[in-house]
Amino acid sequence: MASMSREQRDAFLREVRIAKLATLTAGGAPTVVPVWFEWDGVTARVFSSRSVQKVRNIQRDNRVALTVEEAVGVPEAWVTIEGTAAILDEGGFELASRLAPRYYGEPKASETLKQWARAGDAYWVLIEITPTRIRSSAP
Repeated sequence: MASMSREQRDAFLREVRIAKLATLTAGGAPTVVPVWFEWDGVTARVFSSRSVQKVRNIQRDNRVALTVEEAVGVPEAWVTIEGTAAILDEGGFELASRLAPRYYGEPKASETLKQWARAGDAYWVLIEITPTRIRSSAP
């Protein structure tokens, strides 16, 4: 399998897909969770509530990997972004607001965002992933 060109990779990452975010536990073991994400061609972004394990893991060790793949049943294709993550206090709910319509559609996105907004901006964080290496594969 060949690597994707930058244009292929960016187009692939702009499609609505679930990513898997890998972080490291206190003991050094990898742990993976599914996440919604946004890719701007340079940085990947994920939102999260402040109190979850993935945020604590990143605060302790900011090395992460984000993997996005094609669904089963179609030719294999994937992108893995390895890099470092920063936890930002602002922008988490704004990203959730942009992504919810993409992942949920309407009216579910509006209803979900109303519920999430009740938690307040301080509840949400933005995780920005700066790549150190990007690998990909396409048919």
